[in-house]
Amino acid sequence: MSQPSAHPNLRVGIDLGGTKIAGIVLDGEAEVRAERRVDTPENGYNATLEAIIDLVMALEAEVGASGLPLGVGTPGSVVAGTGRLRNANSQCLNGRALGADLEAALSRPVRLANDADCLTLSEARDGAAAAHRNVFGVILGTGVGGGVVVDKQLITGRNGLAGEWGHVCLPWPSAAETRQPPRCWCGLDSCLEAWISGPGMTADHVRRGGYDIPARAIVERAEAGERLAGATLKAWLQRVARAMAMIVNILDPDVIVVGGGLSQIRWLYSEVPKIWAQHAFAEHIDTPLVAAIHGDASGVRGAARLWPLDSGS
Repeated sequence: MSQPSAHPNLRVGIDLGGTKIAGIVLDGEAEVRAERRVDTPENGYNATLEAIIDLVMALEAEVGASGLPLGVGTPGSVVAGTGRLRNANSQCLNGRALGADLEAALSRPVRLANDADCLTLSEARDGAAAAHRNVFGVILGTGVGGGVVVDKQLITGRNGLAGEWGHVCLPWPSAAETRQPPRCWCGLDSCLEAWISGPGMTADHVRRGGYDIPARAIVERAEAGERLAGATLKAWLQRVARAMAMIVNILDPDVIVVGGGLSQIRWLYSEVPKIWAQHAFAEHIDTPLVAAIHGDASGVRGAARLWPLDSGS
């Protein structure tokens, strides 16, 4: 497999989500030359693999190129030494060598990273965290994840687990949270993903006696003055703050940048820093908490950036 010299500035990025697969072609100036989205197939791994292959081919046809280096953001992480995926909430991916399968099918090099890693890399390079050295990135959405970038370089760790924030226990739990911890899809109790994801907020609202409605609707009702929805939102903000205070204590990042559907909750940025100060191990915490500038596109831009661009960024 070799990189074509005719198009040295172009990279393909794919963001593999549970409902959508997004793809772009990024050039050496970090400009998007082509972009497409397709629905994620519901009928298993082979269909997902074929959908990615078709999307890559369509993107390359749009820019008149072929054999471009490919970066893919995935749920879960890659097992060091085997290249197989693990811990993906899209469970048809677990145990599969997605990178090797794509390389064989497309005859070009492929790099994989967790979707939260890709978001963090994108925002650290030319997004909301571009002015900072030590960056922690967070996805709050259907799932919960984190990533670490230092000096514009993605940190993956010895076991590929750096920044794996969604599957640690909720810190400083209350007595009620300890009595009835939610079971995470991974099989453990009280994971952050089970508490502060969108489905986690919905489940908490149901436990309080509310309707089984999406997180977006809970927030809308809270802002309209509904007391039960307001209590659910307040509890969610407190849990996010505790979870982020743990990161401040361990990593002390220059900035925390947030993406995913729940990053649009405006109360996140005003209320969470007030609360996390109660748990961070310092008298004064001034860590900025900011929304991802590239929004939904951060993950796919970061996937393309798994390959260095000629501009050096």
